[in-house]
Order: sequence, then structure tokens, then C-alpha cells
Amino acid sequence: MSTLIIYFLGAFVRYWLITSEYQNVIAERIEISTPLNSWKRVTEGLHLLKLGIYPYAGDSLHESPLNLLAFNCLVKIFGEYLHIVFVVCDLLTSHLLYMSAKKYMEQIRKTQERNKANYAADAKDLLLTDKDFALSPIYVCVVYLFNLYTIFNCVGMTTTVFGNLFTALFLMALNYGSLFAALPLAIVISQSFYPILLLSPLFLHFVVTRKSYIKAGAAVVLCVMFWSIITYLCYRIYDRWDFVENTYGFILTVPDLRPNIGLFWYFFIEMFEHFRSLFIYSFQINVTILYLIPLSIRFRQDPMLLATSLLSLTAIFKSYPCLGDIGFVLSLYPCWKHLFNYIQQGFLVSCCFLVTTILGPTVWYLWIYSGSANANFYFGVTLAFATAQIFLITDILFSYTKREFSLIYGRIRKLNSKKAQLMLE
Repeated sequence: MSTLIIYFLGAFVRYWLITSEYQNVIAERIEISTPLNSWKRVTEGLHLLKLGIYPYAGDSLHESPLNLLAFNCLVKIFGEYLHIVFVVCDLLTSHLLYMSAKKYMEQIRKTQERNKANYAADAKDLLLTDKDFALSPIYVCVVYLFNLYTIFNCVGMTTTVFGNLFTALFLMALNYGSLFAALPLAIVISQSFYPILLLSPLFLHFVVTRKSYIKAGAAVVLCVMFWSIITYLCYRIYDRWDFVENTYGFILTVPDLRPNIGLFWYFFIEMFEHFRSLFIYSFQINVTILYLIPLSIRFRQDPMLLATSLLSLTAIFKSYPCLGDIGFVLSLYPCWKHLFNYIQQGFLVSCCFLVTTILGPTVWYLWIYSGSANANFYFGVTLAFATAQIFLITDILFSYTKREFSLIYGRIRKLNSKKAQLMLE
């Protein structure tokens, strides 16, 4: 009953805001709507489609043809009640995350029972209890439903709502060890490309938990095959390949430099044009390849944590991030609430999130409407926001490592006959 109340309250908040006069204001915010997820741009594409005009003739639409076809069906079926679809999808995402966290906590319980004999005697109080296993999935659900970032993402009617839904479906299928995880991952890749990094946790999950390289390879092959089929279907809709330039090409080359909460726009505005290729390669390597291999090696035994880490880094460094991406990642962190005691930057990160969330719209108003600030002020806020996210994920990962070390070698360590403490510098 209490869980139903949580879902009801989450739905009520979203429905109230999405039908209120604030919806348009929220949907226009650059922190929420980007060129990639704006429903306004989807509406423009659908209008061009209705007029018989090729929707990719201009530079406003960046959804794939298959997604545009799906959105067209939704508009025709639900009409003026389309906002209910976004609310229902968000509720379904929260439930999928709850199921995913529940299964993940079961896996942690089995791992803990299997390795308990190898743990140090003075580390027994670090073991998770039945209460921890039961509460973490509920916290995941609650954080997603009542996180301002995810609420505004839903109210703004961004297509990130659907991306989060399929990402949550992928995580649930991943934790259940189903090859079906390949399909939602292929759909998410076709929408925003960067989730291609999740092929690593998909492969490692079957290697670690199923002890099968055949299933691991089959999962990756299935995902690539589904992605290829989706891309081919997109081609067959118009018998033209130039949609690739408006989707993947737009994501990778970053031609639209309107301000957002990311880091790309400011650097590309300030730099000389002949350095553009260097910056493009540097930034895209940073968000795709740079962290993938070391994180995959270090956290290969925990694909769920690896997937969350990659999603977090993508939300920080991708070319067109939004609050919906960040809110989704934040809702996964309660899976590791047992690590919060190890976190060293918790107060700093909390303050940064609070201050930058308030300052962002304020500085934007001073810059655009009042004229008493400039781009440097707004980028300073987005840079602090990104730094807070970096501190948070590094703190979580280091806390995970520190807890592993304490479980095996004990909590009390001595250096030169004095108590020593493992700290993040």
C-alpha cells in the first residue's frame, strides 16, 4: 500500500505541473530541453511530415525517422491527452528501476554470503543487513519519482523520458541476466549514440555472473544486430541516408552552440575555428573511450556499478546533456547507500547541487534578459555543476574500493605504529 501511495504522489505532482501554466516555462528551459530532446522540435518535424515536406530538410529535427514515426502514432492516438503518456512512462521507468535495484540487491546478498568467510573479523559490521537489502530499491524508486530533475524532465515533455524508460528496461534485463537487454540498449543507442558504452557492462555481466563468453558475445552481437536493423528501417522510411547527419552527425560534430548545462558550447564559442577538429576529437574521446577501458577493468565484477558510472560520465560530458540524464543517474545511487558512510565530499557536493540549481536560472536571466551578466557567469555555474557530479561519482567509486579493502583486510590499519586511514586526495 505504501508503494502505491508513492507512485500516486509521483503521478499527481507530474500531472499537476504538466497541466498547469508552468508547463510552457519549464519546457522552454535550456537546462531541460536541448536540440536533441525538445518536443517542440518533434512537433515541427511532425508538421513538416504532415505537409509532405522532408522533415530533415532543415536543421531543427534530430530524432531518427523511426522515432519520428512512433511519435506521430502517439500524437494521432492520444491527441490532447499526450501528456498522460509522459507521466505513465515516467512511472513505468521508476518501477523498472525499482525492479532492477531489487534484483541487484539480491545479487549483492548472494555475493556477501558466498564471501563472508573471507572477510576480516573486525569488518562484520560493514556487512549489509536485511533492512539494507529491502530499503535500497524503495529509495531508488522514491528518488526517481520526487527528484526535481526527473520531474521537470517529464513536465517539459522531452524525449529523454522515453530514453530513460528504455535505459531502465535495459538495466532491469541486465540484472536479470536476460539477452533481451540487447533490444532496449539498441533503441537507446539509436536515439542518442552515447549509450553504446553500455555494451561493456552488457558483455561483462554474462562473463561474470553467467560464466559464459558465448552468451556475452551473443548479447553484444544481438545488440549490434538490432541497432543495424533499426538504422536500416530508418533508411527505408525515406530511402535516404542523410538523416544520419542530422542524428549521429549532429551529436558528434556539435554544430548547435546554444548554451546548455554541458561543457561543449562554451569552449567551441571561445576557440579559433581552425582548432575545431582538435577540440571535437578531444571532447568526444573524453566522453567515449577515455574512461571506458580503465573502469571496465576495475569494476568488471560489478556490471551494474560500471553501467551507472558510464551513464554518469556520459551525463556530464556528452555534447547536449539535460537535467533528465542527471536525474536518472542520481536515482540509481541509493543502490549503494551502504557506501555513503565512506563519502568524503558529501556536504560539498550537496551544497554545489543546491547552489548551482538555484543560480543557473538566475544567472541566465541576468545574462539574457537583464544584460547585467555574460556567458562567463553562466558557464561558471555549469562548470561548478559538472564538478559536483564528478566529485560525486569519484567519491562513490572510491568508497566502493575502500569498503572492499576494509572487508578483506579489516578496518584498523597501522602505519609506523599509528592508526592509518585510507583517504581520497
